[in-house]
Amino acid sequence: MNREDIIRMAEEASGGRQPDGWGVMLDHEQLERFASLIAAAEREACAKVCDELVTHAQTKGDNDAMFAAIACAFAIRERGAP
Repeated sequence: MNREDIIRMAEEASGGRQPDGWGVMLDHEQLERFASLIAAAEREACAKVCDELVTHAQTKGDNDAMFAAIACAFAIRERGAP
C-alpha cells in the first residue's frame, strides 16, 4: 500500500476532497470506514503473499507447504468476512 492508495481510500471513505482542496475530513463513521478499507487492503496484501507461497510450494512439489499456505490465505481473508 502506498501513499496514493491511502489517499484514495480516505477520499472514498469521506466522499471526496474538501471544497477548498486541502484534503479530506472524516467524521467518526467515515473514520471507521477508512480504517476498514485500510485493514481490508492489508489483509488482502498478506493473503497474496500466501498465494505466492502456494505457487512456490507447487513448483517444489511440497504438498504440506502448499496446503499450509492455502489455509493461511483462507484464514487471513476470513478475518474480513462479516
